Amino acid sequence: MAKLSIKGLIESALSFGRTLDSDYPPLQQFFVVMEHCLKHGLKVRKSFLSYNKTIWGPLELVEKLYPEAEEIAASVRDLPGLKTPLGRARAWLRLALMQKKMADYLRCLIIQRDLLSEFYEYHALMMEEEGAVIVGLLVGLNVIDANLCVKGEDLDSQVGVIDFSMYLKSDDDIGGKERNVQIAAILDQKNYVEELNRQLNSTVNSLHARVDSLEKSNTKLIEELAIAKNNIIKLQEENHQLRSENTLILMKTQHHLEVTKVDVEAELQTYKHSRQGLDEMYNEARRQLREESQLRQDMENELMVQVSMKHEIELAMKLLEKDIHEKQDTLIGLRQQLDEVKAINMEMYQKLQVTEDAVKEKNEIISRLEDKTNQINATMKQLEQRLQQAEKAQMEAENEDEKLKEEYVNKSERLQKEFSQKEKQLLQLETDLKIEKEWRQTLEDDLQKEKETISQLRIDTQEIINLKKEFLKLQEKNRQLKRICQDQEAALQELASKLSESKLKIEDIKEANKALQGQVWLKDKEATHCKLCEKEFSLSKRKHHCRNCGEIFCNACSDNELPLPSSPKPVRVCDSCHAILIQRLMFHGNFCWNLHPYSSNLCGKMSLKYHVMYSDCFYIRCK
Repeated sequence: MAKLSIKGLIESALSFGRTLDSDYPPLQQFFVVMEHCLKHGLKVRKSFLSYNKTIWGPLELVEKLYPEAEEIAASVRDLPGLKTPLGRARAWLRLALMQKKMADYLRCLIIQRDLLSEFYEYHALMMEEEGAVIVGLLVGLNVIDANLCVKGEDLDSQVGVIDFSMYLKSDDDIGGKERNVQIAAILDQKNYVEELNRQLNSTVNSLHARVDSLEKSNTKLIEELAIAKNNIIKLQEENHQLRSENTLILMKTQHHLEVTKVDVEAELQTYKHSRQGLDEMYNEARRQLREESQLRQDMENELMVQVSMKHEIELAMKLLEKDIHEKQDTLIGLRQQLDEVKAINMEMYQKLQVTEDAVKEKNEIISRLEDKTNQINATMKQLEQRLQQAEKAQMEAENEDEKLKEEYVNKSERLQKEFSQKEKQLLQLETDLKIEKEWRQTLEDDLQKEKETISQLRIDTQEIINLKKEFLKLQEKNRQLKRICQDQEAALQELASKLSESKLKIEDIKEANKALQGQVWLKDKEATHCKLCEKEFSLSKRKHHCRNCGEIFCNACSDNELPLPSSPKPVRVCDSCHAILIQRLMFHGNFCWNLHPYSSNLCGKMSLKYHVMYSDCFYIRCK
């Protein structure tokens, strides 16, 4: 009945010669037949109050499957006179016919068998192959122009009864109209074949476009893989360099630590020996001071100065002990930092192993993707072969149609035989189309899976970039640790320089003690002439003692003043002693120019590098 109603509607519309309205009887019968076809095998749905059985449910699915059907569904919902789902379904069928897309909408619905199984039984017309045949016949309705008024019609209360009298014809009309029916059927088949060819061409173009996009994406993936491999090689090289640098740093630090240990031990031994010598020298000086205490008060002052020198030496010893403790603390800190560097190196090695495992997994994923692309290419080749076969069949059908037109008058019986053969070919073409649609669906699924794998690969590449950033951060930390090691080495060098300066101070103290032991204070009576110029002393040329060597000189030969270890202020010194002392001070370092808080004299004593370390300054001691 669907075939009869569709053919009768096409024939009457072509003979009618103008647009159809809603009162046209064949059109009304067509809608009734379509309603019965859609209702066949429909499942009963239970609602809260009653049982519901309507065709609006499956037609409403078309909106989700075919985006262009959203306008029809929205306009049907907005109609004010429709109250029942059946009325909405009837309005939807009329609007789809006016749009000339009823066949496309129902084809999308028939393809989705899983969704249709929710509304129809397994034996329903829409679930079997006859539904696909009816949808193919609906393509011929695109020739008809219809102008239907949906707003004013009462679609909810119409009774869907098929009028069979329209399709029953007398014997006289059958013989005269058989040829017209056959011609109309051939024309319908020709239009149907042409539309199928258009659809096949569009599918072929879309497949070619997708093949091009797949090739481009494959080339991009290959380039990204090459870049990732190069980055991995660079990271491995940097890792080897960092390992070698770490080993070198460890060797250097161990060597420096051993050298500093040896130096500290040697300095401790020298310090002990010097302390023993100083103690002996102090005992001898004390004996001499006891013997000479009875001679003069000046010698008593010198003894007091020598006692103060002993205190200074003890303070110097304490400072040296503090320096040694500080060096030991620095050595302990350096060892801790070396342990931290080792831990960081172990973390770097573990992270590199993790990245290598991730790279191996990504290589396996890439090999799988390449296999899938090869499979897709093979399927595309098979599809192209099938399309070529379909095109050949199409050309043959066109040639046969031309021959049929030329020999129609003389060979009507042959046309009937060929018509049956063509129906078989059409059935085969329909089955081939179904197979191709299934292939197309599988290809779309494969493409979706490949897109997901590509997104996963992009995420993996982002993770590799993050790992590289972490690696760079670790490199910066390593550089900072190197700088800290260099600063500590510089601090050790400064400590060594301070130790050398302390050694020089001890040597100066030894020389001062030796000078104190060796000098002899010459009596006034024993000197009659100046020791340098050898002029005779008189009332005008007075005698002057040199406070360093104890000899007697004239004023011209002893007109110099310098601070000595025995006196806290500058005293008279002869020219020869002045030259020796100046040369010694110029050799060892700078002078201390502290201003004495109780007088306006300057200290002038030799100092160390910084004023805070002036343990030699008498005025700081005085403070």
